[in-house]
Amino acid sequence: MILQASGAGLIEKVLPDGVASVEAFCDPPDAVLYPGEAELITRAVDKRRREFRTVRHCARQALRQLGLPPAPVLRGERGEPLWPAGVVGSMTHCAGYRAAAVAHSCDVRALGIDAEPHEPLPAGVLEIITVEQERGSLSELAAADSATCWDRILFCAKETLYKAWFPLTRRWLGFEDAAVTINPGTIDPAQGTFSTQLLVDAPTNTGQTLTHLDGRWLRSDELVITTIVLGYGSR
Repeated sequence: MILQASGAGLIEKVLPDGVASVEAFCDPPDAVLYPGEAELITRAVDKRRREFRTVRHCARQALRQLGLPPAPVLRGERGEPLWPAGVVGSMTHCAGYRAAAVAHSCDVRALGIDAEPHEPLPAGVLEIITVEQERGSLSELAAADSATCWDRILFCAKETLYKAWFPLTRRWLGFEDAAVTINPGTIDPAQGTFSTQLLVDAPTNTGQTLTHLDGRWLRSDELVITTIVLGYGSR
């Protein structure tokens, strides 16, 4: 199966109702670039071009689920996707996987998704992306379940946090600016939740200051997927 829409794939298991999602496990031949998109990857290698094209194909299919017409998805100042008015969303891609998720901005304030291969982080990366309290938690999780790559889930969660954070604050968020607590799955051991404590203050576009964001994670044999969906009333 090339494309999986909401209700049929992996990522929808960790997204709430009201968020439309589409994922792809290879690059469909009918994926095309829209005006303005091709100029963003003129110097990219073929692999990057295929990822870029397919993830936008997923995004347009997800927009269609919201009852919206397909549209170009360009890039902002920090590389963030620029969505049509009234839409929030996020995109991700890694080897063998691409996905996009979107929602009406009247229903969801912010949205972030990320996917990574389910394998340990490269040597030396963990020390760069974690704060001290996270490293202790990872050791405890690994002792209880050595089959899960908890370091990769934490990295994925921090990437997702930034994707949800930046459109609200227009401010960079470093790996050291947030602490993630990963909660293992209960009913389904391959799915769980995580909590992020923000270690910096930054007002959002509504004047509120976020203190934390909560998300969900999922792992398969090949993939780790994390999501954050911020509704109204959350802080």
